[in-house]
Order: sequence, then C-alpha cells, then structure tokens
Amino acid sequence: MRKLVVTTFLTLDGVMQAPGGPGEDPSGGFGHEGWLVPLFDDVLGAQVHEWFAPAQDFLLGRGTYDIFHASWPQMPTEGDPVSAALNTKTKYVASRTLPSVEWETARLLDGEVPDAVRKLKEEDGGELQVHGSAGLVQTLLQEDLVDELRLVVFPVVLGEGKRLFGDGAIPGAWRLTSSKATSTGALIATYERAGEVQTGSMGPEYD
Repeated sequence: MRKLVVTTFLTLDGVMQAPGGPGEDPSGGFGHEGWLVPLFDDVLGAQVHEWFAPAQDFLLGRGTYDIFHASWPQMPTEGDPVSAALNTKTKYVASRTLPSVEWETARLLDGEVPDAVRKLKEEDGGELQVHGSAGLVQTLLQEDLVDELRLVVFPVVLGEGKRLFGDGAIPGAWRLTSSKATSTGALIATYERAGEVQTGSMGPEYD
C-alpha cells in the first residue's frame, strides 16, 4: 500500500492559490500571485529537497501539470533533486480535457480520478506525491485519500483565493508528526491522517 502525500504552501487564512509568481493561477481575479516569494529562505529550500527525495511518482492536476511542464523540462537535473525527480519519475495527470501529455514519463489517469488514485495507492512502492493542484486536492480530501499533509504556513493573510480545505472537506482528525519554523516566520508542519474527529467537554454541564 502506497502513501499519498499532499505538499502545499498556505497563508494564515488557508489560501494555497498561486504562491510562486505571476501567471501561475489568476483565476477568479486573484491578485496576489507570488505571495510566498519574499518569504522563501534556505531552510525551506532544504526542506523541499528533503520532501522530494522519497517520491516514487507524482499526481498532478491539469493546471499544475501545465505550469510544471512549461519550466521544469528546461531545468538541469544534475545537483537538483527537485528537477531530477520531476523530470525522471512518473507523473500521473488528472484531467478531463487533455487528450494527451507530452512531458516524458507523464501519463493521463484513466477513468474517474478517485477510482484511479485508489488503484495507484494499492500498488507497492514509495510515496505518491501531490504538489500544488488545488482542484485535485479538493477531490482527494473529499474522498479521504490523503494519508499525509506537508504544510508550510506563511505569515500572510490574503482574504481571497483557493483554500486547502474547501466547502466539501470531510471531518477528520490529523496527527502532528513534525514541525519547525523558518527564518521568515513560516511554519513547516507534517500531519498524518488520524481517524475520526473526537469531541469532549471543557467543563461541567449545566441543566
């Protein structure tokens, strides 16, 4: 059984849209593209490299596939674990509109996304990693297919944009397995799925 891991950059109010720069995802009139760039430091860079190391395959939404395909094939792979992983390992693309994919080692998912992802998870092997892919992540969370969240929460509030947990998110508990801060005040945290939500009482009950 393979582990499905979602890695994403977030604002304090949960926005994950277009953190990397202009043109990444202006949908909905989003006006803050590139919001993480001034807060990226060496600590985060090293963490991203570490996270990519155990990836066996990648699972990408259509938008993120297009963004990655436009830049990463031109990047050198020697000495860059992120570029090496993205350019050499299998990339499964979830899309209802793409007739084919051109990036080497990329493959379109067959059939309905939840069913296709379940089949991938049933295989033996290393991590199946999702990066970006806001729409795809919503589907994976709604279907309870995510085993681990790797989040970087930045000290920024935007008030608009696509959020990690949308209206269709199912209730569930998560267990913190690691955390640390960067020099710019971003919090790096890893959570594992931990069953159902538990409830209780903070004090005495009154009639």
